[in-house]
Amino acid sequence: MYTHVVLGTNDLARAKAFYDALFEVIGGKALGELKGKLLYEKDGQMLMIGHPIDGHPATVSNGFTLGFSLPSAEAVEAWHKVGIEHGGQAIEDAPGVRTVGGSKYFLAYLRDPDGNKLCARHDM
Repeated sequence: MYTHVVLGTNDLARAKAFYDALFEVIGGKALGELKGKLLYEKDGQMLMIGHPIDGHPATVSNGFTLGFSLPSAEAVEAWHKVGIEHGGQAIEDAPGVRTVGGSKYFLAYLRDPDGNKLCARHDM
């Protein structure tokens, strides 16, 4: 659905430890660093993490959530666990089933070490 998303960080090393761990769980690839940005890829879609180009500190976008599609509830739980172990913060309800418009999803939410809101979702 998207080609890429860029999230800002104020600490590239901390972000690398966090996102390397998440992408290992979801089966994506860490592609390394290019022009001061960490690059990650899964299913042809790219996530980049880096310092803002304008030189100002990275800030969190209020209302923004980046969602990852995962193959099972167990994968969502593993994603959530490894995210917390690598500096993320659990937010909202504990990982579990949510019903939205008659559809059931297994969801988990985290804030990354810079405060960006992330979600892992398995369609049931």
